Amino acid sequence: MLAWLTLPAHAQPVLEVLQQELDRNFSVLKAKADPPPYFISYAVTEIQTEAAVASFGALQNTGGGINRFLDVSVRVGSPKLDNYHVIRGDRPRFAGAIGVPVDSSTTGLRRRAWAETDRVYRNSVQRLISIKTAQENNVKETSTANDFSTETPEKGAALPPALKIDRATWEARVRKWSALFSGKTGVLASQVSISAQREVKYFVSTEGTRIEHGRIYARIVISAQGKAADGMDLATSESFEAADVNRLPGLGGDEKPVLAAIEKVQKDLAGLLHAPLVEPYVGPAILSGRAAGVFFHEIFGHRIEGHRQKDEAEGQTFSKGVNTKVLPEFLSVSFDATRKQIGTTDLNGWYDFDDEGVKAGKVKLVDQGVLKTFLLSRSPVDGFAQSNGHGRKQPGAEVVSRQSNLIVESGKQVAFAELRKLLIDEAKRQNKPYGLYFESVTGGFTTTGRRGLQAFTVIPLVVYRVWADGRPDELVRGADIVGTPLASFAKILATGDKTEIFNGFCGAESGSVPVSAASPALLVSEIEIQKKDRAQDRPPLLSRPDPEPEAPKREGRGSVRP
Repeated sequence: MLAWLTLPAHAQPVLEVLQQELDRNFSVLKAKADPPPYFISYAVTEIQTEAAVASFGALQNTGGGINRFLDVSVRVGSPKLDNYHVIRGDRPRFAGAIGVPVDSSTTGLRRRAWAETDRVYRNSVQRLISIKTAQENNVKETSTANDFSTETPEKGAALPPALKIDRATWEARVRKWSALFSGKTGVLASQVSISAQREVKYFVSTEGTRIEHGRIYARIVISAQGKAADGMDLATSESFEAADVNRLPGLGGDEKPVLAAIEKVQKDLAGLLHAPLVEPYVGPAILSGRAAGVFFHEIFGHRIEGHRQKDEAEGQTFSKGVNTKVLPEFLSVSFDATRKQIGTTDLNGWYDFDDEGVKAGKVKLVDQGVLKTFLLSRSPVDGFAQSNGHGRKQPGAEVVSRQSNLIVESGKQVAFAELRKLLIDEAKRQNKPYGLYFESVTGGFTTTGRRGLQAFTVIPLVVYRVWADGRPDELVRGADIVGTPLASFAKILATGDKTEIFNGFCGAESGSVPVSAASPALLVSEIEIQKKDRAQDRPPLLSRPDPEPEAPKREGRGSVRP
C-alpha cells in the first residue's frame, strides 16, 4: 500500500532541485522579463519499465529501464487571458518531454530546467501576442470563462514501493503460456506478455504546490491473430491488470485464470475463422459490461471533458446541457480517480493528484439521468470556476481535462437471463429475426469536432446472433458498432445486475493516459453495425513448420539446466 508521508525539511533530491530552480528562475523573470510570468510549474516524470514477451514458446523480448522527463509550464498575461488560451482548435504546445539524468547528480537537471524555462517563456510571450491579435480581428467568443483557475496549493508524498520482479520467473511463465498456442490450427501469430511500470511524478509550482506521488501498473496480455478464408484479419485477446505485480495470476496467485484465458482466446479465434460475415444491421442488442464501459467512454466521456465546452472548434454536444436530462433517469455516471478497486478487480484510472497538482476526487457527472457538471482541469468552464482534479497528460503533452475511472450505476437492473429474454422480446416486437450480443471489445474511437461527424465507433472482438426463434446463439464476425451519441443514449432500455470492468489506455490531445470503465451490461432497443474493412490476401499457402520438440527432462536432485 502507499503510505502518506509529511515531507521532511530536506525532501527527495529531485523535488529539492526543482524547487530551488523554480524559485531562482521565477524571481529573475519577474524582475527582468516583460511581460513577466505570473505562474510557473516544473514536473518530472520518472518511469521504470520491465517486460517479458514470448511467442509460441520462444522469448521475444525481455528487459527494462528507467527514464526521467521534464515538463515546464510558464503562464504569461493573467488568469483571465494568458498564453494557453484556445482559439478555434488552435491548442498550445509548449511542453517537450525533455530527458533528464536518472542518477543522483543534480547539475544536469538544473541545466535542463534553466534552458527549458527560457525556451518556454519566449514561446509563451509570442503566443500571447498572437492570441491578442486574433481576438482583435475575430468575432467575439461565446465562452467568458478564465484561462486558469485558482486552486489550493498541495503538499505531500505518496511514493509507490520499489518495483521488484523475478525476471527468471517472468521469462519461464511467458515461454510456457505462449507455447500453448503451438500447433493450434489457424493461429498465425500469438503473443503473451508480462509488463510492469513504476511511475513517480514530482511537481512544484510558484503557487506553493510541492508533491511527489506515483503508482505501479502491471499487466498480462494474451493475444492471437488469424486470417479467414476470405482474407479478413481476425484477432482475439484477454488481459489482466493489477496495481501490484504479485496480484497478477500466475505470479502472485494461481495460474488457472491465465490458462482459462488462453483457452478462451484460442476457442474464440477458432470460432471466428469459420463464423459467417455479419451484414449491416439496425436492431436490438446487449452490450456486455466491458463493452458497455467502452461504449460510455467513447460516446459520453469524451464529450463531457471540460476543455471541449469552451473550444469553438468542438461540437459541444452537452455544453448547454447542465441540469437537463441527457441519459435515461435510471442511469447515473461518476468519475472517481480515488477509487482503486471494484470488488477484487484493480482499476487502472486512479491517481492521487492530477498533472496540475490538484488532489484527485470523485465527481458525479450524471445523477439519475441529469447532467450536473463536466470533467474539469484548471481551465475553467462557464459556470464552473474550479478544477475537479481531471487535468491529465503524458510527458511531453499539455494538460487537458481527461477521464479517470468511469463508473455507471443503474436503478433498473435485471439478471442476465432476464436481460437476454428482454432482448428476444424486443427483437420479436421489431419483427427482427435476431438480436446481437457483444461479448468483448478491443476499444473504440470518436470524433468530437464540428468539422467532422459527431459519431463514434466501438470495435468488437466477439459478437453473437441471439435468434428470436430459439436457435442456438451464432458467432459472427466483421462488425463494427457505429452511431451518433444523442440518438444512442435514448435507446437504452435496461441493464444487467453485475458490474464488469474494462481497463485500458486512452489516447487524445494530451497523449495516452490510463483509464477504466465500469458498467453493467446494457440492453439497447437499437444499435447500428457496419461491415469491417478487410484485406484481400488469402491465408498462407505453405504449412507452418512443426514446433520444436521439448527437451527431455532428467530425473535427479537439484536444479536442471538445459
